[in-house]
Amino acid sequence: MSILVGVGLFILALTVSAVFVPQLRVLHLFQALIYVVVIVLTRQNSAWGFGVGTIIAVAWNSLNLFVTHLFQAGAGQFWSLLHMGHVSRPDTMMVMVGGVGHFLLIIGCMAGFLQLRPSVKQWGQFFGGGLLALAYFGLIVATTAPH
Repeated sequence: MSILVGVGLFILALTVSAVFVPQLRVLHLFQALIYVVVIVLTRQNSAWGFGVGTIIAVAWNSLNLFVTHLFQAGAGQFWSLLHMGHVSRPDTMMVMVGGVGHFLLIIGCMAGFLQLRPSVKQWGQFFGGGLLALAYFGLIVATTAPH
């Protein structure tokens, strides 16, 4: 359930962000495909899928927490919504929503993967899936992100 809710929150964040920042629509469409793959593969108890879901979420959250600090800025926007009833940057608030979704996804994917009692081969698939997802993400950012 954590995987489904996490993916749902992240896709919601991508969608709302794309509504407010049209230049990101193509990037977010291709990014959403990663999460479709996560749903399909984790439903099959695939080590590849658990790796994709965990590693892409850790990388994205790390970038937004420690490099761009958009997670914190999004939390500030959410606080503004709660206290003043409005948001000046809904796209920034969606970074926090997506980050929360990613935390749920990390928990769900790690729990699901560890329930497999993974062999060495499955650990390789876990990290292989994650590395493939990172390569795909780098490719779509390089080719579709606004410059």
